[in-house]
Amino acid sequence: MRITSGSYYNNIYGENNKINQQLFDVNKQISSGLKIQYSHENPGIFIDTLRLDDEITTLAQIKNSTQNAYKLSTQTDTTIGEIVKTIESMKVKMVNAANDVNSESSLQAIAKELRGLQNHLVTLANSSIGGQYLFSGTATSVKPIAADGSYQGNDQNLEAFLGAGFKQKYNISGSQLFTGDESKTNRTVSSNVSHMSLTDLYPDIMQSTTMSRTAAEETYISANSTIRDLMGDTDDNPATSYSPHFYIQGTKSDGTTFKNHISSITMDNKVEDLLTAIKNEYGSDQVEVTLNAHGQIEIVDKISGSSKLDFHMVGAVDFDSLNAGDAADISDVAMYAATPNEIDNLQSGTTNFETAAVTTPGLFIKEFTKSGFTTPTGTPNTIEGINYDRTNFIKDGSKLLSNVSQVLKTDNTAASASTKLLDVSGNGTLVGTTLNLQGKNIDGFDYDIQINLAAASSVSGTVNGVPITAFNIYNADATRTVAGADQVTYQQLLDVVNMTMSGSLPIGNTAAQYDSATTAANALSATTLDRAGRMVFEDKIYPSTQASIALYDASSLDYSTTSGSALSFNANSALTLRDPKTDLFAQIEEIISSVEQGKKRANGSESTDPRNIGVQNAIRMMDDLSDHVSRLQTEAGSYSQTLQASSNRTDLLLISTKTLQSDVIDTDIAESQLKLQQLTLNYQALLSNISKVSKLSLVNYL
Repeated sequence: MRITSGSYYNNIYGENNKINQQLFDVNKQISSGLKIQYSHENPGIFIDTLRLDDEITTLAQIKNSTQNAYKLSTQTDTTIGEIVKTIESMKVKMVNAANDVNSESSLQAIAKELRGLQNHLVTLANSSIGGQYLFSGTATSVKPIAADGSYQGNDQNLEAFLGAGFKQKYNISGSQLFTGDESKTNRTVSSNVSHMSLTDLYPDIMQSTTMSRTAAEETYISANSTIRDLMGDTDDNPATSYSPHFYIQGTKSDGTTFKNHISSITMDNKVEDLLTAIKNEYGSDQVEVTLNAHGQIEIVDKISGSSKLDFHMVGAVDFDSLNAGDAADISDVAMYAATPNEIDNLQSGTTNFETAAVTTPGLFIKEFTKSGFTTPTGTPNTIEGINYDRTNFIKDGSKLLSNVSQVLKTDNTAASASTKLLDVSGNGTLVGTTLNLQGKNIDGFDYDIQINLAAASSVSGTVNGVPITAFNIYNADATRTVAGADQVTYQQLLDVVNMTMSGSLPIGNTAAQYDSATTAANALSATTLDRAGRMVFEDKIYPSTQASIALYDASSLDYSTTSGSALSFNANSALTLRDPKTDLFAQIEEIISSVEQGKKRANGSESTDPRNIGVQNAIRMMDDLSDHVSRLQTEAGSYSQTLQASSNRTDLLLISTKTLQSDVIDTDIAESQLKLQQLTLNYQALLSNISKVSKLSLVNYL
């Protein structure tokens, strides 16, 4: 085969370029430290590198997210720990306050220390890091606790990114910490009137006329005391005792309401028998009913996590029951019918027992729960203890506040404006229910309104004695249908209350007139539900409102039926000692108030804050608050541990991924140097051969 000079030079040029390119590539790898610069150089390496780059970027994001979250979570853990310590310090001072040897000045000194710790709690609650408040949920720029102790943040979770599809919560919101629920807590309520043995307190009347009143002893009623000891008598002959009657209202764990007239108990029965009768009203296996050391009834819900349990009871003795032809016997029940003017003859209290027992005709009332609230405007002058939920909202400047939380029966959450009344009601249906709305509006005019819940719900009544134009309650749907009883929401009820309170009622019965009245009312006042589901009215015109509200089921005092009030908004109910729902700063305020008032125990007979739980019960409340906050500290600590573990794991994955990426893309310097040497030698050999061959001519072959 003939080799032409052209072919010779083409081969030399090709080989030279090939080795030059290889030398260039290996030098580029050594200088850049990378195997390739462009995808076309090696698509496999390029694709693997891109994939590993993405993984490294994701891991870096995870690391950054976990580190930032860890800082906040750790600070949250530390801050909650300080809150726990502060609460424990408060508890120690409460135990000191419970000591009977404390003087008034000593109690006030303790109260001032408690106020100082309370302020410290607010400071801790408003802690921030890097400009972010720890306990505001996702509203990290909002100070969580306002001056009045109310929570301003939200209940949303801050979450750290831990990879595709994985997030980790790392905050404790103030909604959890300050107003959260404890599903394992059993609601406990208590009557607030202490009961002493009237037999021991008035021996000259109930034991023997030969005994002196100076022999009186103050002994509290126990479960073994007789009903006669509890209710009293007019003489020392137990055989001629009168008939006791007990009127009870309440709410069961499932939200079902009830009321009953217990007339089967006699003066010879033990108080323990009365406690059993109360227990049976709730269902014998649903509650525990006991008597504390001061003759107060305590009821514990056996079902944990429910905030619905409630209790109210009054007892009466019919001193006329032995009289022939007695037409006003308490057992007639009619005296507790919807018309209240038949109970005007009830006598109240034990402070004037001798007069009541010996000289006063009619009925002697024992009040087991006492609220200190006033009865609604226009209600006859009756004994306050008879009223369970026919009471006026509490006035606080421009606001009127209810004391009964509207709680859903299904999941124990607080009602919102969109919640249906039926979802809270103790009844299976609200059809036929009438809610009475009474009081004064912001202009000082008396109103008496009936909210009639029916197939077509409506509102009627009078303002300043003049009948209003009756109107329906309209839905917000496109066709503006009239609301059925079981579809009425709290927002619709709030609108009716607000229109009434502002004096801006509809002038006719059309949806447009209804909407116009609602808009006008909102400019003058506001009626809302707070976070706990309690109704709040605010007067936007007067800083100290002259308005008043009583909102209650019209059948509240009708004992001809055992069904309780369908809905209650403000009640002379038993005191709450324990509850799954926490309101930390409101409870702290109540706790400190008990010390400031020198109130060692709950005492509904006192005019000053009769619903205060007292120091002894406050200590139990402090225990629950401490347990609640400690649990959340543990939760915060678990978040920190999870985030730390995630950060450590991310570091290892980053190292592993970068190592793998290095194996894929990085140049092996030793290998490249060796290859460079080999290519250099090959190139030198090529040049040497080319030099030798280039010197040859045809003469060399002759």
